[in-house]
Parts: sequence; C-alpha cells; structure tokens
Amino acid sequence: MNQKFKITTILLLTIWGSIFAQETWTLEECVTFALEHNLQLNDVEYTNQSNKETYRQSIRNLLPSVNASGNYNISFGRAEDPNTGTFVNQDFYSNNYSLESSIDLFQGFQKINSIKASKFLYKATQEEVLQQKYLLAFRVMQAFYDIQFFEGLVAISKEQLSVSQSNYNLVEKQIELGLKAGADLYEAESLLLTDKLNVTQSNNQLASAKLTLIQEMNLENTSDISIQEDLGAIEEVQEDNELKSDSIYDEAREFLPLIKAQELRAKAAKKQVAISRGRLYPSLSLFAGVGTGYFETTRDTLGNTLPFREQFRDNTSQYVGINLNVPISNGWSARSRVKQSKIERLRAENNLKTQEQVLFQAIQQLVQDYNSLLVELVQSNQKMEAQNLAFTIAQKRYEKGMINALELFTAKNLFASAQNENLQVRLRSEINKSTLDFYRGLPVFNIN
Repeated sequence: MNQKFKITTILLLTIWGSIFAQETWTLEECVTFALEHNLQLNDVEYTNQSNKETYRQSIRNLLPSVNASGNYNISFGRAEDPNTGTFVNQDFYSNNYSLESSIDLFQGFQKINSIKASKFLYKATQEEVLQQKYLLAFRVMQAFYDIQFFEGLVAISKEQLSVSQSNYNLVEKQIELGLKAGADLYEAESLLLTDKLNVTQSNNQLASAKLTLIQEMNLENTSDISIQEDLGAIEEVQEDNELKSDSIYDEAREFLPLIKAQELRAKAAKKQVAISRGRLYPSLSLFAGVGTGYFETTRDTLGNTLPFREQFRDNTSQYVGINLNVPISNGWSARSRVKQSKIERLRAENNLKTQEQVLFQAIQQLVQDYNSLLVELVQSNQKMEAQNLAFTIAQKRYEKGMINALELFTAKNLFASAQNENLQVRLRSEINKSTLDFYRGLPVFNIN
C-alpha cells in the first residue's frame, strides 16, 4: 500500500512539474512575480523600515526621560560614615535608591528639526523603494523582450535552415539525374551546416536570455520559461502624436520617485543645517527626582541599626532644578559642524539638479529615438519585403540552374539580415514606447 502511495505521489509531482514548466508568462505576470520575490528589493525595504523607526524615535525624544538607580556599597577599614560624615574604623554597608526625570525645555529647536529631517529621509527611502521597483520592472521588461527577439531569431534561423535543407535535397536529386556535378553537393552541404550552426547559436542566445529573466524574477527550481508572444501590435505606431521633450519632462518630474526622493533629501539636508545651528544656542532643561537610602551605621539610642523600612521612609528626599548649558568654545566644533552641514546641503541640491538634468537628457534621447524609429520601422518593412522578393526570385533561378549556390547564399543572407533588422526595430519601438508612456505617467506597470 505504501509503495502504491509513493508511486502515485511521484506521478502527481511529475505532472504538476510539467504543468508548471509549460506555464506561459505575460509581461505583467513576470513583473508582478519579480516584485514579490526579488531579494534585492528586501534590502531597500529594510533601509526604509530603519528610517521609519528613526523618525518615530525622533518624536519619542520629546518625551521626558525617567531613570531609576540603586546601589549596594560595602566599606572596609577607615571609611566615611554616610550618616555622620565622620571617618570610622569598621566594616559597614549601605544602600542608595533614586528616581530621576528630566525634560529638555530648549535646545535651539534641535529636536523639532530632527523630527522634520528624519521624516524627510523616511519619505525619501519610500520613494527610493518605489524607484527600485520601477528599475526592476524595466529590467524584467528588457529581459522579456530579449526573449521575444531571440525567439524570433530562432524562427528566422529555422526558416533559413529549412530552405537550405530543401536545396540540399534538390541538389541530391539533380546529381542522381546527372544534371549537376558532385561538387555542387558540397556547396549545398556547406550552406546547410552553416544554417544549422546559426540555429544552434540562436538557441543558445535564447537560453541565455531566458536565464536572465529567470534570475531577475528569482524563479526557483526551473531553467526554462515560456512567455506570451505579442509582437503584432508593435507595428501600429501613431505618427500623429507629436511628442515634445519639455512636456514629457514636466510630467515625469511630478511623479518620478527618484526626483521626489532627491528633493526630500535636499529638504532633510536643510534641516540638518538648522540642527547644527541649534547646537550654538544655550540649552535649558528641567529635572526632578527622589532618593532614599539604608545605612548600617544609622542606629537608635541603644546602638541598634534602624530597620530598612523605617530608614527608607525617613531618609527620603526630593529635589528639583533647572540646568542651563551655554556653549562657549569647544574647539569651534559646533561651528565646524554647521559648515559641514551647509556643504552637505549644497551637495544634496546639486545632486537634485544632476538628477533633473539626467532625466531631461534621457527623455530627449527617447523622443529622438521615437521619431527615428517611426521612419526606421517603415523602411525596415519595405526592405524586408524587397529582400523577400529578391530571395524568392533567386531561389527559383537557382532551381533552374541560372545562378550558383554562392549567389543564392548571398540573397538568403540578405533576407535573413533584413528580417533580423526588422525584428530589432519592432522590439526597440515597443520598449521605447513603453518607456515614454512611463515618463508620461501612463500605467505601464502595475506597481503600488
């Protein structure tokens, strides 16, 4: 019975594994899976959680601090009697207990500015988490389209191999009929082996592209992935929609997490300057406490040590006070920190301008590529159709013996090259369109 159960379990696992292996992934499914399982995002999430706790603690720093302490002392030989203040030659012990609380009344607004700075940094890391998710989505998209490209390349290579195989078979029959010499078979075989090599290389490139997508998704226990083929809509490019870099940049700057994060970091750096300046001001704090103790040397008139409870009650004392701290010099360290904070603020503002410049230049390049690809796509389609017609004619002429194998090989290669170029242009058009849609604020990826 156990043996049958094991066999059934193995069969079910095998069937389930084959079903999983044959699952077809869409681009949206790949992105969603990668966002849920990519380990690199966890590190950014942890940084965000750390900054969140830092922000919360900066608020809690406004609360009073409360501390309790106690000690147990044993004195040997000649020691000061804590009860009388005189020195005695005997061994005795004592206990002290205290409860103290303090609250800062003024620190140059350091704590308020610290709350604001930590809040800005927390929000900045939130935006950076979102930015990393977008970057991961774009990497997945690039890997996804790379697979589509190499799948198209494999199809083209197999198509060329099929033609070479047909030509090889044709030459064999013509040799049997005495229409061609045996040397022609070597030429046909050479072309056939070349196309077989191209198919092998294309399959290897496809396997490498699939591995890249699997790694980006952190898809475990598999070495193959099947994606949905969706290249038909790529050719439908609208020439009527004129894209302008300035308008797209304005739209992207409003929501792009990288820009918003840098803006928040610049604001945090400005608050850090205020915190450093706050150290130049006097600080004022209020403190209060209560203390008591038990001393072995505290005795009654008969010389007996008073009980712990009685001493704990009678020795209780309270105190309250105000502490004022005025910084005077400290080696000019406070002013040095102010200067350093100003430099960090300038660096943060410069980084913001740099990110804005990089964003604008990237959008400029995308718009230029968009306009170029509009023309390239039309010309690439025309070129592929022309090379297809030229190859078809060359194939017929070769079958009739009007051209040699080298001329047919040249025509076939030109057609394959045109197909390859057309596939590249179509995929570049899709990636370019998706990227521009993202910068325009359109829902390209389903990311919260």
